[in-house]
Formats: sequence, structure tokens, C-alpha cells
Amino acid sequence: QVQLVESGGGMVQAGGSLRLSCAAVGNVFSIDDMYWHRQTPGKQRELVAVISPGGSPDYADSVKGRFTISRDNAANTVYLQMNSLKPEDTAVYYCNAEVTSIVPERRVARYWGRGTQVTVSS
Repeated sequence: QVQLVESGGGMVQAGGSLRLSCAAVGNVFSIDDMYWHRQTPGKQRELVAVISPGGSPDYADSVKGRFTISRDNAANTVYLQMNSLKPEDTAVYYCNAEVTSIVPERRVARYWGRGTQVTVSS
């Protein structure tokens, strides 16, 4: 059993910063790419950032230069540092990852966190 547990959301004024964390807990043997998505009511979930196991990041154009994704492989954790926040960044942020477990048997599955709310006021 694997869970992705997010933390760090909240409310901030425009121009402010927040740091999100997402830890994979449970029977984790290895993790492939780790992602942050976000979703606002009535819109499709959109990809914000992705990071490879080796640490190579990629970003949506809307957040380039403002957000930084990083990971700690030893802690099975991915982070999203969000700077210069704008009201349009307001959304529920979700992490997800493809996780390999080997107990009680080898299993590869994609997991999603429950989401953390980020609200940016103008």
C-alpha cells in the first residue's frame, strides 16, 4: 500500500511564496517521474511541473521562471517552490507518481495525492 501525502498549501497575497511537499509513504521501492498538477473548478486538471528520477525538471509555460520542482529520492519526496504567485495560480494542487513496490510482490502503479488548496489573493 502506497500513499502520497501533500502539505504546504494555504493562502497568500499576490507576489508571495509557498512551498508544497509530497511524500510517498508505504511500500515504496522506487519512484519514476514525479508530477505536480493543479485544477480549478470547471477546468481540466493541468500539468504544472515534472521531475525525473535524476532531477531533470520541466514546467508548464505559465509557471516557468516562478516555480521550481525538486525531489529528495532518499525521502521519497517531491517539492514545489512557488514564487511570485499570481491570483491565476489559485487551484488545488495534486502530486502524482508511478511507484514500484516489491512487498509482498512486485507492483507498478500510479498514485495521486488528495490535493492541497493554494489560494492567491490580489
